[in-house]
Order: sequence, then structure tokens, then C-alpha cells
Amino acid sequence: MKAAHRDFDFQKDISGCGIFGVIHKKRGLLPGEMPIRAMACMHDRGNGLGAGYAAYGIYPEFADKYAFHLMCDDEAGVDAAEQLLRRFFDVAESEPIPTRRVPAVRKPPVVWRYFVSPKKDRPAGYRSLDELDYVVSVVMRINTRVPGAFVFSSGKNMGAFKGVGFPEDIAEFYRLEEYSAFIWTGHNRFPTNTPGWWGGAHPFTLLDWSIVHNGEISSYGINRRYLCENDYECTLMTDTEVVAYLLDLLIRKHGLSKQMAAKVFAPPFWDEIERMPKAEAEAMRALRITYGSAMLNGPFAILVADNSGLFGLNDRIKLRPLLVAEKDDMVFMSSEESAVREVCPELDRVWMPKAGEPVIVNLEA
Repeated sequence: MKAAHRDFDFQKDISGCGIFGVIHKKRGLLPGEMPIRAMACMHDRGNGLGAGYAAYGIYPEFADKYAFHLMCDDEAGVDAAEQLLRRFFDVAESEPIPTRRVPAVRKPPVVWRYFVSPKKDRPAGYRSLDELDYVVSVVMRINTRVPGAFVFSSGKNMGAFKGVGFPEDIAEFYRLEEYSAFIWTGHNRFPTNTPGWWGGAHPFTLLDWSIVHNGEISSYGINRRYLCENDYECTLMTDTEVVAYLLDLLIRKHGLSKQMAAKVFAPPFWDEIERMPKAEAEAMRALRITYGSAMLNGPFAILVADNSGLFGLNDRIKLRPLLVAEKDDMVFMSSEESAVREVCPELDRVWMPKAGEPVIVNLEA
């Protein structure tokens, strides 16, 4: 008997999402038009359910303040979040994030920004925390206790801009062509198993950490439980959120280098460790045993930025694309070479990093 004919519609592209990053090592300011054009070149890697950018060096007039970017369902959410912020911080400036109407961006939340400094006389229960832990605690408090409001950026002299739409729509909505930065990252989202909503768009941030990600963190459950044991709360309903908090935990709180944190995320296989020189093998075993719950399983390519630099990392068998290119004092990282050449046609060097090997670029002093 002849089998019945079936029509299959394969629209799910698990290799989707586009990421882009650029850093000027000497802190030269790069116009917002550069990441906008690069991300537009990778339009087809997303499906319109999320996009965003992170930019560093954009608030020089408030460089010593924490720049809190908030999304709220309505004005009541803004008022409630601001009331809590003013309890914990001295507010130097409060204003709406500049936006414009964009037909493709429907029903945006209220987006607001605050430039703040921790109060000298802190509320009871928070006085024993150092400054950065204090800021993280307030971020977690707003995200979990203020209905209809959450913080999507909280670093110094940097900001995230994200939402539901294609990258060019989100860039137009936030008027990103009006900004210049010495580090930019961008993301075009193709969500496969988590919702497409404003808070779930990339980048994910904490303090001045920001991350954009292509792939899937299948270890999300154990990563999240490990973070909860260390006072981080995941509220944004997507797997990538854990990476931002793990970066803060491993590097800021535990003192690991970026190189070591990369080996936690994408460690060598056990048989590779057995073939390493003794001292190196012992170090890798210690990392794997100590930080097994922080390992990232699944296919991924990530770009991580902070106020000291930019680094990119693939999973340990390179299931997602990542390309690196150099031109003079600029370093680019991207899912596609076409996006880099769209904004910088002539390059000094182009290469594909090996699986699990981070590419770390630091700003010059």
C-alpha cells in the first residue's frame, strides 16, 4: 500500500539568530549606524520576535553613575519602580529613554532611564553589602517585586536597548543612530523554545556585563538552580539570562579571569584533559569539578562585553558560527562575514575561532 503523501513545513531554524560586536581598542567612538547596518545585513537570521543592542561609552556626562534602563507596562509601573529606586539611590537624573514611533514596533512598554548613586545611609539589611552587590540586590528586587517593571540595563556609562521587532526596527525605535560608542553588540532573535517578548530580547545584562547569544542553553535548569543558591533570581523566561548572571558570579565575585570563565562555560572533554600536561590537567579538573553546575550545555555562540573589553566564545564542538576580523584598532565578531564587510569592506585579518577557544579583546588603558 502506498504511503499517504504528507506536506511538511519546516520553518523552525535552530541555527538562527544573528550576533554582531565591534570594539575600538583605543576607545574611539563608533557611530550607531555601524551596528545597525551590520545587523540589517543579517535580517533573515531572525523572525521579528526580538532584537537589541548594547553600547559602551554613551553616557560620558554621567560616567560615574549607574545607568538604570527600565521597561514598565504602564506609568504605574514606572512610579512604583521609581519609588523603590529612590529608597536605595540618590537619583541625579530621571527621564524617558528617547524613542520614536515605528509602525513595526507595536505596543511598546514605557522605557525610562535613571542615573543613580547608592545612598550613603543605606536601608537596614543592605549595609553590609559592597557597592556592586548592593546594586545587584536592587536590580533583583525590582525585577521580582515590582509588578509590570524590570531593569534591563544597570551598568556605568553603557546601556542596553532591546525589544520585539527586527534589529532595524528596534534601532529606529530607540534612535540609536544618535549614539556613538567604543563597544557595540547587536542581536537578531529567532526564538525556538522561549517566548518572544520585550524582556526576553537580547542583550541580557547585569551591572556593565552584557551578552548576546545564538543557540540554546540546554543546561538552563541546573544553571538556574546554581544561581539561585548564590542569590541571583532568573525572571525573564529565557535560557540566555543565566549567562549574564554566571559571568557576574564567576568573574566579579569569584575572581576568575575571562579565560578561566570561558573554560567553565565550554570545558575540554575529559579525554582531552587526560592528555594535557600535569599542571594544566589538574587546573582543568578543578574547574570542572568546582563549577560543573555552571557549564553551558548545548549549541552556542556568545559575545560578552563589559567596560574593559569584548570577548566571543563558541561551544566546545562549534555548533554555531562565529567569525572574528580585524581592521586597524577595530575588532569585529559576528555570525557572518557579510555583516562585517557591510560596514568595513577592507579587513586586515579574518578567522574562525576554534571550538571552545575564547577570543578576548581588551581596551587599551
